[in-house]
Amino acid sequence: MKHFFILSILLLASCNQKDNEKKESSTEAPKPDQTQYTHNGITYDITENQLKEAYFGEQHMHTAVSMDAFIGGTRLTPDDAYRFAQGEEMMVNGSMHKMKRPLDWCAVTDHSEFLAETYTLINEGTAGYDHPVAVQMREAKDLQTALGLYKKYVLDVLAGGGDPHPPFYQGPEAAKSSWKQNFEATEKNYKPGTFTTIHAYEWTSAPNTANLHRNVFFRDTNVPEVPFSSNEGPDPEQLWAWMKVQRDQGKKVFCIPHNSNESKGFLFTEKTLSGNPITKEYIQTRQSMEPLIEMMQVKGNSEVVPDFWPSDEFADFENAVSIQQYNGRVFEKRNFVRWGLGRGLKYEEEMGTNPFKYGFVGGTDSHNGTPSNVEEDNYKVGSHGMIDRNAADRSKNELDGELYARHASPGALTAVWATSNTREAIWDGMHNRETYATSGPRMKVRVFAGQGFKTKYDSYEELVKDGYAKGVPMGQNYVGTTAPEFLLWAIKDPIGPNLDRIQIVKGWVENGQIKDTIFNVVASGNRLQANGTVTPINAPINLKTAAFNTEKGDAELMGVWKDPTFNANQHAFYYVRVLQLPTARWNLYDEIRNPGVKFPDDTKKEIVERAWASPIWYEPKK
Repeated sequence: MKHFFILSILLLASCNQKDNEKKESSTEAPKPDQTQYTHNGITYDITENQLKEAYFGEQHMHTAVSMDAFIGGTRLTPDDAYRFAQGEEMMVNGSMHKMKRPLDWCAVTDHSEFLAETYTLINEGTAGYDHPVAVQMREAKDLQTALGLYKKYVLDVLAGGGDPHPPFYQGPEAAKSSWKQNFEATEKNYKPGTFTTIHAYEWTSAPNTANLHRNVFFRDTNVPEVPFSSNEGPDPEQLWAWMKVQRDQGKKVFCIPHNSNESKGFLFTEKTLSGNPITKEYIQTRQSMEPLIEMMQVKGNSEVVPDFWPSDEFADFENAVSIQQYNGRVFEKRNFVRWGLGRGLKYEEEMGTNPFKYGFVGGTDSHNGTPSNVEEDNYKVGSHGMIDRNAADRSKNELDGELYARHASPGALTAVWATSNTREAIWDGMHNRETYATSGPRMKVRVFAGQGFKTKYDSYEELVKDGYAKGVPMGQNYVGTTAPEFLLWAIKDPIGPNLDRIQIVKGWVENGQIKDTIFNVVASGNRLQANGTVTPINAPINLKTAAFNTEKGDAELMGVWKDPTFNANQHAFYYVRVLQLPTARWNLYDEIRNPGVKFPDDTKKEIVERAWASPIWYEPKK
């Protein structure tokens, strides 16, 4: 099937949903495919699409309300960040900057551990505002001063050393005031149908410098008076216990782990953080609380690395290998998402539940107050304050003592398939794992697993209807006892290059061993061979201009694939990876724009951007 509905889909993908009309009241009946939604006393006409739309957004970023970001020079507030996400130009570390395309939704996830401190730092006239340490943080003029303050009052504290609060700390009431200001900014910028904001924060636990951070998301305005932080409990089980209390009180909440590549083996764990054996209760609680995992952000791609997956020809992608130079965060296979998915299958075989049944999201972890500034050619202000604010700094500096700045990426995006651009619909789509992550581009991806799909459809709408009617979407369980069929569809980012191929990554457990393999299932230009290999495509970028190839590849890929290795007695996961043609990495743009800047030779100039769709699982009937 060749490009049967490309034009209409690209037109939809190339622009945000039109602003919906606001009105205080209306006596008119809603138009077809519309419903009315009231927020803060204003009624909006909301477009409902039962076949769902992909809404692109940011689920992990920090503003000046995060003390590490403040120390590094960030002064943008949550309100500023939401306005930046909607396309407004902002002063970022001394330069005016704006994103290339507005987002559909955004969650500001400032650290809960320092909410009280940043309330004091930001709000002139508050008690403690003029304390010498607060003044030092506010007036840090150079990188070395900032890094010294960051290490003493942030890194060492999160690793479990010393007083969790600096000397100007004013107590829990200041934290409540800070959280209230975040709440108000989130409400102020919510524009149902046009731009969605989500109440969220980051719980930042780093025992022995292992990254066990989680971002916590609330479905509506029913949120706690103050968030739970790692100061009150650094063990994920303590966070989940607090979340259970919130749920018992009527709040709807889940959390998302991130940076498994920095977790020192503690994220996809073989025992609890306290050293106890994994129990069925632990597994069931974890699955309930954590439906998603962050696949990629500024500090690297956590899918795989070539060290442990040498047969994966696309594993060498934004691996952020210099992470291993700091804090003993040496890579091991169990740090990575693909292994974690397989370990989850093994837990399910052993104990009846899969604690790592994760859908995929992407984020930036930007500490500039600039959500989803992910385009490679727009990474002009970096992501972490004065550390990487210009090309010269990015070529030589270290990022927060965690990796070389040149190994960082602009980050990733989350796409959520939802019925409307509203807080509840976006949250529900995430909770149901009907999500996919991209390394930055806004390609669209759909995956269904079932039986009886057609090999040709007359329209995109027909394809999606058939997918839901005969199967389940990404993030769900395939139901059946015969080999699943996968209905796959992807379309390019309207401003990006064409697509190369669609792959399916399968994982299973065999004789107690975790295994995985990759199938090429659709390729552009009829390059897929009968033996499953794909003829290489020669589409290099122009190293002088950074231009990508505009002629090769396909704008749209579609196919139906059946697993030839299916075993009805084996648990399995399947996730889709979509690869586009090569494009220039951000550092090449830096060198082109700044002739005096030269990055070390180990810095790649070309990348293959991609999308990862949430898995579909198969569970044998008991």
